[in-house]
Amino acid sequence: MILLLLAVVILPLAILFVSNRRKRRRKSPYPPGPPGLPFIGNLHQFDPSTTPHIYLWRLAKKYGPLMFMKMGSKPVLVISSPKIAKQVLKTHDLVFSSRPRFLAHNKLTYNSSGVSLAPYSESWRELRKICVLHLLSNKQVLLFRPVREDEVFRMIRNLSVGARSGEVADLSLMIVALTSTSTCRTAFGKTNDEGSGQRRFDELLIEFQAMQGGFFLSDYIPSLGWVDKLTGMISRLDKIYKDFDGFYQELIDDHLDPNRPKSANPDFLDLLIQLKQENLCSIDLTWNHIKAILVVGNHLQSFISAIS
Repeated sequence: MILLLLAVVILPLAILFVSNRRKRRRKSPYPPGPPGLPFIGNLHQFDPSTTPHIYLWRLAKKYGPLMFMKMGSKPVLVISSPKIAKQVLKTHDLVFSSRPRFLAHNKLTYNSSGVSLAPYSESWRELRKICVLHLLSNKQVLLFRPVREDEVFRMIRNLSVGARSGEVADLSLMIVALTSTSTCRTAFGKTNDEGSGQRRFDELLIEFQAMQGGFFLSDYIPSLGWVDKLTGMISRLDKIYKDFDGFYQELIDDHLDPNRPKSANPDFLDLLIQLKQENLCSIDLTWNHIKAILVVGNHLQSFISAIS
């Protein structure tokens, strides 16, 4: 009985292995790359304890500047040459302008309703136009210059006070705090620099980072999406989405309050609400679009946290 079970399991695997070897011997239409395993491709070759870019650089030394790999069922081209990268990012940028949809990013950006990694489309072009002309124009950047200068001054003052008392300064935390408070004041019109409000925002941001960089097996092998439920990743993702959505909704409700004091310099959310209410966009600007645009600030802070 045991031998029969072993034969049932091993025989299909052996046939699949031999079939894959024969396919590899034929001339492949793809660039060279490291051999993978059936079903999982090259996923097993990535060690979480090592830096992926170093590993890919070493592979490029062996297989060349253009490599083909498979992350589960997803085909991937790895470019390690500035010349080829220019072809992709500049010469043929329109062909490669869309982005793959990953579960966490798609969820946290309201079905890719923002601008950071949304698929190329008319909606994306209009949202990009909003960011360039209304949120990040030269005029708007200059208007928020006092905010940036004030936050830098406060950080330097805190450094000075700590130095006089002989305290050790954690510059990484201070840079993250600088980015957090600057973003909150620019995007939401709130300092959010003390008390439970700051702790809540920081906790949300930490979990947001964890989900954005988390490993969801369904991104690579969709048929095994149930594994993400068993590991608790789906429930964590749903929770952070619900928490962030509630956070953004509170900000929107606060900005819609007719009794709210008007600022001389409207923040990002003020500008987006104005665009929506006055129908100044070529698309139907929804609240999900606005929330997804605000998520870009979280991406910026995540990036700053990663490099600090």
